[in-house]
Amino acid sequence: MARVWISLGSNIDRERNIRAALRDLQAQFGHLLISRVYESEAVGFSGDAFYNLVVGADTELPVAELVQLFRTIESTHGRTREGGSFAPRTLDIDLLTYGDRIVDLDGMHLPRDEITRYAFVLLPLTELAGDSRHPELGQTYNEIWQGFDRDSQRLWPVPFDTGLTPDL
Repeated sequence: MARVWISLGSNIDRERNIRAALRDLQAQFGHLLISRVYESEAVGFSGDAFYNLVVGADTELPVAELVQLFRTIESTHGRTREGGSFAPRTLDIDLLTYGDRIVDLDGMHLPRDEITRYAFVLLPLTELAGDSRHPELGQTYNEIWQGFDRDSQRLWPVPFDTGLTPDL
């Protein structure tokens, strides 16, 4: 069983798409660890602000199946791949880490470099797993966040009701 950390983002119909993705992830994994939702300005292009968060789950699915699952969820909720990496999107779901493994698969590297590049990934990950160590750097996510240039990317927490049924 591996603990996975997953980033979610949306800047089109943000609340609806984030809630829908969380429902789909809960249906797949059961119990989820969910960070606060943060709003941030678009990075790399001019566009509407994003909602971003990080979700933790435990799974036995292999990496390739997880990535395919996330692509299916994105597509179900209207995600298209036109416009490249820096474009508006209904939903963006990325596998950040798979346990403490270092993985190279079909051009994807885990842990994803977005962890150390983007505040909207690092801060919510730190909120949930601050004392965990980055599999390659050996630093905790708290330590990485302490050294992060926070002035370069603004983000702020927003009130957000996930709409999920709590674990009983």
